[in-house]
Amino acid sequence: MSDVNPVESEPWRIAARAHGARLAEAAPGHEASELVPMDVYRALGADGLMAMHVRAELGGAGLRVGDYAEAMMLIAAGCASTAVTMAVTNMVGEVLAAFADPALSARYCSQLAAGGLGGFALSETNAGSDPAGMRTRATPLAGGGYRIDGDKQWISHGDRAAVLVVWAQTERGISCFAVPGDAPGISVVRKEEKLGLRASATCALALENVVVPEEALMGEEGRGFRVAMMALDGGRIGIASQAIGIGECAFAVLRRYVNEARPGQLADFQLADCRTRLDAARLLVHQAANLKQRGVPFTREASMAKLFATEASQLVCDLSAARVPLGHPGRATVERCQRDVRVTRIYEGTSEIQRHVIAREVMKSA
Repeated sequence: MSDVNPVESEPWRIAARAHGARLAEAAPGHEASELVPMDVYRALGADGLMAMHVRAELGGAGLRVGDYAEAMMLIAAGCASTAVTMAVTNMVGEVLAAFADPALSARYCSQLAAGGLGGFALSETNAGSDPAGMRTRATPLAGGGYRIDGDKQWISHGDRAAVLVVWAQTERGISCFAVPGDAPGISVVRKEEKLGLRASATCALALENVVVPEEALMGEEGRGFRVAMMALDGGRIGIASQAIGIGECAFAVLRRYVNEARPGQLADFQLADCRTRLDAARLLVHQAANLKQRGVPFTREASMAKLFATEASQLVCDLSAARVPLGHPGRATVERCQRDVRVTRIYEGTSEIQRHVIAREVMKSA
């Protein structure tokens, strides 16, 4: 009988673990240079990690949602900046596969699967957690197609995206468009100066007279908000997984320190609490992932997973930073984790928004 665990020998898992180990060594340099080289994403794409849940006929890996969550944890444990780019690109790929014109879907999804980056252009300065305040506008053109004008804020890797999914107001309400990242009229206004995830550029974009064909509209005009909410539900599974990966990275340093230094019973208790929280977070993520995989509603479970995982991982990173002393070989890693984990409680919906969503869903089922 073979001693090989068939789950542990899955090709995507082997690849993700190997990439995570390499990224752990490269992460300090990525943070210092504020850049993850594109070769990293092409290598992830070659191993099927950039369009994991996109079906194979569109170039994706066609894997399960739970597989994607586990891969995200492994990549984030190595480099959180790489993981957020992987998360957003996977999310954009799902949106394109589900809603884009078939020809555009095939073209863009194959680009993402090969390591091209996908941008999610929803937020604006006055429309972060509340898309109803959106001011970007898509105007129908007489000869067909649309002209898009407006500004987008906090767009991960917006400076390097091969394709952007852009939301804009139309006569019938918020609509969603697939737009090439290099389309004339799109410009990077600035890259934000950030505390964490410094190797992942967060950009403000201006769209001025950006012309797209009629087939760039995804779904029906005025139904873009539904597309956004579907994407964000799935995206919350990804960000919860990213947070767990960051927490696991900090926890590994804390465990090593406690094992070496034996600082006392309080440290043992903290180690136990951290392990319990991370394992509980993982179970919540897989609960949401399993529901999504089955095609049943998972909005509440995705918000629960994101809320618990991000706040639990923040606690793990904080405890690790408080316990692991200056001068310890892993101290710089813990400090990077503490910087990187903070934003997971903000993007894809803040912790406060998650509580609103959970409460709403609980009341609906009462």
